[in-house]
Formats: sequence, structure tokens, C-alpha cells
Amino acid sequence: MTEHARLVITAGEPAGIGPDVVLGALQSPFDAQIAVVGDVQVLEQRAIALGMDLQFALLQPDAAPPPHIPGQVSVYHIPCASPVEPGRLDVANASHVVETLRTSVHLLKDKRFDSVVTAPVQKSVINDSGLSFTGHTEFFCEQFGCEDVVMLLVNDGLRVALATTHLPLREVPDAITQESLLRKLEIIHNDLTRLYGITQPRIAMLGLNPHAGEGGHLGREEIETIMPAREEALRRGIDVTAPIPADTAFTSKQVLDADIVLAMFHDQGLPVLKARGFGSSVNITLGLPTIRTSVDHGTALELAATGEASSGSMKAAITEAIACALNQSL
Repeated sequence: MTEHARLVITAGEPAGIGPDVVLGALQSPFDAQIAVVGDVQVLEQRAIALGMDLQFALLQPDAAPPPHIPGQVSVYHIPCASPVEPGRLDVANASHVVETLRTSVHLLKDKRFDSVVTAPVQKSVINDSGLSFTGHTEFFCEQFGCEDVVMLLVNDGLRVALATTHLPLREVPDAITQESLLRKLEIIHNDLTRLYGITQPRIAMLGLNPHAGEGGHLGREEIETIMPAREEALRRGIDVTAPIPADTAFTSKQVLDADIVLAMFHDQGLPVLKARGFGSSVNITLGLPTIRTSVDHGTALELAATGEASSGSMKAAITEAIACALNQSL
């Protein structure tokens, strides 16, 4: 156990608000060692544009950052290939963005950090560059060789996990199998215990179809896939509900009494969570051998370098990573 939680932060898409929210957040105190992976010149230029009085220190690849002091930014420098203009994407810098993520993985595998916090990236420009990139969640799953992971979003009042992540809607039913759903339930059960100290997590699981299939009249996935997975989960000691109709779930006692909600697809549960706390929610990847948190928003190119981007979600992501690291070390 180290004296401080150790966080590495990736600065995200350099033309977006990633640098803005990272620098804004690091003006606040955190009881942690924190380093940023990004282009130090981009960070310095963004600080000037935003009128932030910050001090930057370059870190050598094998160096650990000192404990965080508000207004001081320790940086592992990964240069951009092309000059950065706030608000304007440049496909030439896509490789820089991916390299910051790869660097964070190396730092985590070398045990110099126990957590990674990610600023938003622009998936479209990464894919336009010829690099295949589905999202942070899938990237870290592959980099750490995990069989599966779970995307979780949290805010002060709610935790929502996803059975599927970034898929076209027509592909969702085929992606939900008894085996995949059981793996998700096991990951949720184990990581709510490991990272949050909940000894017997209560999982409220949503149905896939309207009215949770209405006894098979509106779809048979609940009968043929979701309920068998639930029955096996119960046999393994996992406390999970039968599928709840999603349209009324968030008003039901089952959800109000649960520690977490498992939604079947991305836009089923997240609109409710984000409506309750957009800008202060945190994205967490469960199932990794490390802790990964992120903001709940995108690159917001039109706000880059304007001073209008809020650092609230980045501060929450940093705070959540620190809390999870401390829980894990107990």
C-alpha cells in the first residue's frame, strides 16, 4: 500500500476540451500522486488561452510524480505530430491520442500507477486515420487481455452498468447471451465488492424488450437468455433481480433498493443517469486489473480554449479513482 493513490491522466483529443478540463481539475487539491500524459506544449498553450497560472514539470519515463499540489502539473510528454488548433480535428494527431493511452497502460503494468483517468477522445478521427478504435472501454480490455469488462456510470444517486456498450441497436440482441450476461454479472458482483466495499451487491437487471418481453409476446430474450443467466447467477451467490421493464424501472422499489442497475444497452439506462447528473457523472471500467475512470462527456470541440468547459466531471472522475484505489488497498 502506498502513501497516496497514484493516478495517471490521459489528456484526450488535443483539439477538444480534454486539456481544458484536466488543467481545470488540477487546480484543485487531491490527496494523490498525479501525472498527465499528453503534449506539454499543447497543455501550456491551453493554460495561457484559459488564463490559468500553472507550473509544468516534465517527467522522465521512469520517474514517479510527486504528491499533487494545486496548480502544478507533472507531464509525461507525448508530442503531437501536427500543430493543434483548438476546435479543429487533425487526423495527423490521431496516433498521438492512441499513444497517450498506450503509455498509460505501460505505466500501469509497470506498477508505477494504480489508476488511470481518461479525458475524452474523438473516436471518428482515430478511425479516419486508419487505426481501429471502438472506445476506451474496449481499448483497455484488449490491452490488459481481459475476457470481458463492464462499462459503469455513476453519480451521487445512481450506478448504471451496461450489458453491451458501443453497438448498433440491431446487433444488441445477438450480443446478449447467457454466457456473456453471466460474465457481466460476475464482474459487477466482484468489483462492487473490491472497489466499493459492498459485501453483497444488489443488482437490479433491466429487460431487453418493452415490458420485459410481456411473457414472450414482445420478444423471447427475457425467457430464453436473461432469466437462465439470472438463475445461474443466483446459484453462484449473486443477488440479481428478474428482468424489470425498463420504462418504469427507475421509479420501482427494486431499483431504488439496489446498489446498481444493469441495463441491456447503451441508451437504455444512461439517459436516466445523465439526466440526473450530467457533468458530474463518472465512467468506470469494471473487470480490469487496474482502476479506470473517465468523464461523462465528449470532446465538445466548440468549447475548446473558450473557458466555458466545466471540469466537474473530471474532478469527479479523479475523486472516484482515488476512493476506489483506497478501497482496493484496504
